[in-house]
Amino acid sequence: MGMGTTRLQGSIAMQPELPRRVKLFWGIAGLGVEALAQSRGAWLVYFYAPPAGSNHRGWLPLAAVSILLFLGKIIEAFSDTLIGYWSDRTTSRLGRRLPFVLLAAPPAALFAMLLFFPPAGSSEKLAAAWLFIGLELFYLCDGLASVPFNALLPEIAAGDDERLSLSAWQVYFGVIGAAVGLIGSGLLISRFGFGAMVIIMALLALASRYAGVVGVWDRARRDKPPAPRSLTATLRLTFSNHRFLWFMLSFVLFSTALSMLIGLLPYFVTSLLDKPSAGTWSSILTAVGIGSMALALPLFAWLARRTSQEHAYRIAMLAAAIAFPVLCLVGWLPDVSREIQSLVALVIVGAPLAGVYLFPGPIIAEYCDIEALASGLRREGMFYSTQAFLDQVTEAFAPLLLGLLLTLGDTPRHLLGVRLVGPVAGLLVLIGYLVLRGPGS
Repeated sequence: MGMGTTRLQGSIAMQPELPRRVKLFWGIAGLGVEALAQSRGAWLVYFYAPPAGSNHRGWLPLAAVSILLFLGKIIEAFSDTLIGYWSDRTTSRLGRRLPFVLLAAPPAALFAMLLFFPPAGSSEKLAAAWLFIGLELFYLCDGLASVPFNALLPEIAAGDDERLSLSAWQVYFGVIGAAVGLIGSGLLISRFGFGAMVIIMALLALASRYAGVVGVWDRARRDKPPAPRSLTATLRLTFSNHRFLWFMLSFVLFSTALSMLIGLLPYFVTSLLDKPSAGTWSSILTAVGIGSMALALPLFAWLARRTSQEHAYRIAMLAAAIAFPVLCLVGWLPDVSREIQSLVALVIVGAPLAGVYLFPGPIIAEYCDIEALASGLRREGMFYSTQAFLDQVTEAFAPLLLGLLLTLGDTPRHLLGVRLVGPVAGLLVLIGYLVLRGPGS
């Protein structure tokens, strides 16, 4: 796919360079949200459906958890679209976006906590209802806070350089948040249990979101007029932008693959490394992967400056497609411990994640600018909610695919399912890479 690199020189009124304080708080906003997201992604399936041999009590069969998560994601996708449309049409003295974040962040934190507190002695039916209803309430409130906040990017930063800089701050803090969520969650669970872990992560997400509001308070425009189009016309206009849709399809395929790998880690540790308690080693492996990603960030930023953001994004996708299957090779090298092989594999898997996280925000912001020049309307909410819609629809398949693969073997004696996750994730990313080179390239 040819995403192009339209610079819109002289077409957009350039704002003064963003103060470092704004970039700092924009990054901090993602720290807690990422910590909560990654800790939930890593442990929610395991919490409700641990593998055989684990010392943790299960609540539901693995297949049931996978189906419930799949259905929850599908419903969330449609609600995110309505949220973006709603925020585009909102008028208030605080502008179009900030009221959503301020009001929705506290209940999002509350429902994130409740997911890990099913009533004691619940039957499978009650546990399933608790999980599904809790997920939907969390997804709704999280979308009400996240979609409008993300839609502020084109508004507070004009031009590729400022947007890439803002995105880089977000990625760096996202790396810290992922480390807190994935490494810290395992350590907290090992020491204090699942309940303490999720309370800490949810409160961190709430504090980070409000820090982000503080950072953009003076930059969020209060004078942007609402987009007057009907929902049907807005959806038709958005989905007629084929370049945007091809780009988003590639990204959500990657998101699905990454979600599968994150959900795999506790099973990988319990079954392939044969560690009855998954927390500590899951944290160690995650730390290695995140460290590799952090070290690779400057490399992809340099590549983008030397070529283009689009080219660097493609290289990152291709590298991830090659790297993810490496996980299936762990344990096959003679005379090398499985622990060492796992650490090396996570170094390889972690590096290309940097480039894929760095560029989507600025590229989508550019699509917003192009349409605004053509139509005279600023519809950032619909663009970023469409991103969320496509992301959630495709990512909904991650727990379903993971659960189906793990049914082929998730114990130390039967590892086929655990070993297949890496190659399947790599295939999804490869398809995403090929999509970028499809129609319109």
